Amino acid sequence: VQLQASGGGLVQAGDSLRLSCVASGDTFRTYVMGWFRQAPGKEREFVAAIPRGGGRGVYSDSVKGRFTVSRDNAKSTAYLQMNSLKPEDTAVYYCAADSRIITSSYGNQYQYHNWGQGTQVTVSS
Repeated sequence: VQLQASGGGLVQAGDSLRLSCVASGDTFRTYVMGWFRQAPGKEREFVAAIPRGGGRGVYSDSVKGRFTVSRDNAKSTAYLQMNSLKPEDTAVYYCAADSRIITSSYGNQYQYHNWGQGTQVTVSS
């Protein structure tokens, strides 16, 4: 599957952004979708993931309560709604997909075998 992330931009602290990740093909519903981010000079880190059928997402502690992950299988698209953005949320955001990942590994970037190109999110103070 090929992934295309979009929706990044430059915003102020407290603002909101919604990222989108569009997948190619007709097997989107078989993939767990994850979001990761990488800030300059830092390792890529887990942000959120959503199971194949949708429902409750899984979040890192740093974004829990502020970000919401969702998906529309009919549109082959995953979303990351980011509210109350902080300067420390500044990073390149990547979407990822995998069809065989298990729940306990949602936060493990090495378990995802399909990645989008990334979209820059910059939050000014």
